Amino acid sequence: QVQLVESGGGLVQAGGYLRLSCAASLNIFSFNTMGWYRQAPGKQRDLVAVITRGCSVNYADSVQGRFTISRDSAKNTVYLQMNSLKPEDTALYSCNAINIQLRNYWGQGTQVTVSS
Repeated sequence: QVQLVESGGGLVQAGGYLRLSCAASLNIFSFNTMGWYRQAPGKQRDLVAVITRGCSVNYADSVQGRFTISRDSAKNTVYLQMNSLKPEDTALYSCNAINIQLRNYWGQGTQVTVSS
């Protein structure tokens, strides 16, 4: 059974930084894509950043230039480095993975709260 375990969320002041981690229970090259989504209270879940097996990356316009997605295949872990955080970045951040059969997997989420 595939498991994705996020960590690294917390409370930070505006302008600060956090690094989220998503540890997968199997080789991350088993997935076509891995990414981060976020959902703020009362809002829909939105894509933040995604990385493909071939290491192409894509970001939401709202985080472009501030967030960086990366991976460590030896640790089967994907990271989201978040710099220059803003109060509007406050949300539950969830890790997502899509395998070659196009099946979606989700982690339990990690809360990020940015105070003004």
